[in-house]
Amino acid sequence: MPSAYTILFIILAIAALLTWIVPAGQYDKTADGQPIPGTYALTEPNQQGVGDILTASIKGFYEAADVALFILMVGGFLGVVMETGAITAGIKNIIAKLSGKETLLIPILMVLFGLGGTTFGMWEETIAFFPLLIPVFLAAGFDTMTAVAVILLGAGAGVLCSTVNPFATGIASGFAGVSMGDGILVRLLQLVLFEGAAIWYVMSYAKKVKADPSKSLGSRETGTDMDESDTGGKRKLTGRDKITLALFVLTFLIMIYSVIPFSDLGLTAIPTLGWWFDELSALFLVSGVVIGLAGGLKEERLVDCFVSGAGELLSVALIIAVSRGITVIMNEGLITDTVLSFGEGILSSLSSKVFGFFVFLLYLLLSVFIPSTSGLAALSIPIMAPLGDFANVARSVIITAFQSASGIVNLITPTGAVVMGALTLGRIPYDRWIRFSWKYVVGALVVSALLIWVIS
Repeated sequence: MPSAYTILFIILAIAALLTWIVPAGQYDKTADGQPIPGTYALTEPNQQGVGDILTASIKGFYEAADVALFILMVGGFLGVVMETGAITAGIKNIIAKLSGKETLLIPILMVLFGLGGTTFGMWEETIAFFPLLIPVFLAAGFDTMTAVAVILLGAGAGVLCSTVNPFATGIASGFAGVSMGDGILVRLLQLVLFEGAAIWYVMSYAKKVKADPSKSLGSRETGTDMDESDTGGKRKLTGRDKITLALFVLTFLIMIYSVIPFSDLGLTAIPTLGWWFDELSALFLVSGVVIGLAGGLKEERLVDCFVSGAGELLSVALIIAVSRGITVIMNEGLITDTVLSFGEGILSSLSSKVFGFFVFLLYLLLSVFIPSTSGLAALSIPIMAPLGDFANVARSVIITAFQSASGIVNLITPTGAVVMGALTLGRIPYDRWIRFSWKYVVGALVVSALLIWVIS
């Protein structure tokens, strides 16, 4: 499978070719730039050439600069937080305190990983925890499948039910032109349901394996030189760690509060901040500095960690630019409205619920070929959100359908570095992971489809 960049560049070239084939046309627009149904009319074509293809991603970066900068600020913030070691120390401390009661680790750790997934898209970051947790679960009489599932399903359920995840909800909301708070109550309900189901699923398997090891789908050995006697509890949680963790949690609480449209919910007694990417970028910048100082980092080290953390997410910012370049080509080639008009014609015979269901199915397919959630959001949301308007489906529903489908595919895709890396560390063949997880994945798929049907 080619990388997401290659796939998007191919789509970019195809979009330019289509400007020579697809008739050009435009809708009349509202004051905020939204197309008015029934006003589409043909216009003079503006075919896109080689030069337009080469500059499209640059223009796309300009158009998505606020989203890209927000991603870089989140990356810098996470770089500083991880450098303090507070998160790793917190998990090690929990492991040490529950020595002898390792079964309780399953719900506690899965809730923590789920919170990380739903708030800051904790997925690639989980790789650091496999060497820590696999020996712990082996020493407690479980197998490697239990440890791998705690992390993958714990964080994966959180990502699937993203509430304010900047890499899924944030980017999609930005391109849809709505607040991240739109639809957050539905996604919170989804989070409780899916995370709870994942915890029950893993605990049921763990108890079965501990009672009868012959039922194990995992291994009793690791794929590395991990010390199975090491519980990881050698470092105590210091006062600095506690302050750092408190500030970390406070940052996301502020973020959640700032994006919820209380006034739209009829809660006029609670001030609506209405923050957007400018304010949110500043929040993570300031929080990164404050956490670094609270964590005892020297000024030079703090700056280096922030820049390094931002650099690790530069690829996300670049993929947003490439994806947005496709929209630029279609807009300047005057075929975006033609696609919307085609969709409007089809949707005129569909109910809103049927449309929402088909959007979910479409994103399941697209997520296989474009595993990057940020790239998929930047590529598709500018088209799907206006189509939702035509079908009387709220844009927040389109976002929920997108991240639910992407999150489900993310749990089992063989092209995912996290899934395959985790299975390698746990010495678990890919087919055994499918045998273990398929019931949860199918259940998540069915429930997500029903949820989209109900809220459409």
